[in-house]
Amino acid sequence: MSLFVLVIVAVLWQCHTASSQEDSGHYIAAVYEHRVMLNPNPSDVCSRQEALEHMSKNLEIFEEQATEAAKQGAQIIVFPEDGIQGFNFTRQSIQGYVESIPYPKSVTWSPCLHPQRFPNTEVLHRLSCMARSNRMYLVANMPDQQECNHSDPLCPPDGKYIFNTDVVFRDDGTLIAKYHKQNLYFEAAFDTPPEYEHVTFDTPFAGKFGIFTCFDILFYEPSITLIEKYKVKQIVYPTAWMNQLPLLSAIQIQQSFATAFGLNFLAANIHRIDLNMTGSGIYTPSHSVHHYDTDTEEGRLLVTKVPVLTNSGGGSFKSNVWDVSSVQSHPQSSFCVNRDQECGGPSIPRLESAQAPSSTFHAIMMYDNYTFVPLVETQGDLTVCDGCFCCRVTYQRTNAISELYSLGAFNGLHTVHGIYYLEVCALVKCADSSWESCGEGVTEAESSLDFHLQGNFTTPYIFPQILASEMQLATPDSTGWDSGSYFMSKKGMSGGLVTAALYGRVYERDHKPV
Repeated sequence: MSLFVLVIVAVLWQCHTASSQEDSGHYIAAVYEHRVMLNPNPSDVCSRQEALEHMSKNLEIFEEQATEAAKQGAQIIVFPEDGIQGFNFTRQSIQGYVESIPYPKSVTWSPCLHPQRFPNTEVLHRLSCMARSNRMYLVANMPDQQECNHSDPLCPPDGKYIFNTDVVFRDDGTLIAKYHKQNLYFEAAFDTPPEYEHVTFDTPFAGKFGIFTCFDILFYEPSITLIEKYKVKQIVYPTAWMNQLPLLSAIQIQQSFATAFGLNFLAANIHRIDLNMTGSGIYTPSHSVHHYDTDTEEGRLLVTKVPVLTNSGGGSFKSNVWDVSSVQSHPQSSFCVNRDQECGGPSIPRLESAQAPSSTFHAIMMYDNYTFVPLVETQGDLTVCDGCFCCRVTYQRTNAISELYSLGAFNGLHTVHGIYYLEVCALVKCADSSWESCGEGVTEAESSLDFHLQGNFTTPYIFPQILASEMQLATPDSTGWDSGSYFMSKKGMSGGLVTAALYGRVYERDHKPV
């Protein structure tokens, strides 16, 4: 071999090695927002064959999208909750759709290679072959039926649990994980698991992933335990989320979760604009690729490169977790709206403001009674309180648009469509020129605001979110704790501000009377 050829080979090898080293810190992920084909009569009982024919229509689309994702180099793909069978079933009418999924920790099984090992597992077979043929990890959602003994006090009368279940397949088709959804949302067909499940799975390209489903994101179990105890830095998240503005659209809560904990978050939602379902994304601590579409009926595949996060170096964003008990004693807040109310719980730091709250009013936002103060000047420094929980914003409008904004505070137990305790500071665009419209959902804004928003939170679990006009997400310039208050700042937004919020969850006060 000539010297010239040896040099060329050496150079090519060095380039290949450098390229491999450069890509070793990343992997390619895919999520698919699926326009699920629904059973038009979900409360009617159907046969297994009828159920398979229905599910096959959705699985065919999954197969097409997995193949396309593989062509783009995807190493893992996530499909949405209820994406195979749909929803609104009764316990009786879902029977044709269920399969008995073995526990991967007890059984090593590739349904694609051994389809006859367990009976009536046609869907598992299709999903396993999908993963195997495309050489990618695959996450999907389906019903799981497990027999139980009547000595179990929670065992249903018919002697079997039916769970809303996520399944995970390795890139060779082996079933490696399953997770039963803990926090159900009006799902009459499914049972709540008798015990909390904290499910993780390992990959060669990104290490450990955790998994939970849809409504789970608002509760401590299992999501927070996965992060705090099991130290996961990547989450896969099948969901069937119905958007609710101004605070809980799918993309808002997905991005804010990734931002709050400094992790990667792979979220796949259903696409049914007739049911207000859309919003999927692949989120890292510093950027996102997301999809939100209320105009078309088509699904959407997202594929992007994602940095590998480790416990020792999870990016520049740090977790919000903060020891509330470490705050030194502070005098009672001077901004308590109800002077007869005691400020119980941990000592609450004061918010020093150049302007005490004035012209406060109340309006319903997300079914909760918020206390608001209007932003009436082009710049200002305002504080508003709900009891002893106070929110402050310093702001400056950067254009002369006369849209109405207000700063709202809520401290209390949310009781509609779920019971959970909140502390929320929210800067929102009002729907029209009336104060009563503040808190209604809007999607467009022309006003650009620079702001610094903060609150004297008693919880470390705070989810920062910024939503711009036309459902675009913005990333805060900075977040963190300062003198016992949590803050978020943003300048130079490219679009009009719709919502800027610090969404705090006080998990220990869930279900407790206020």
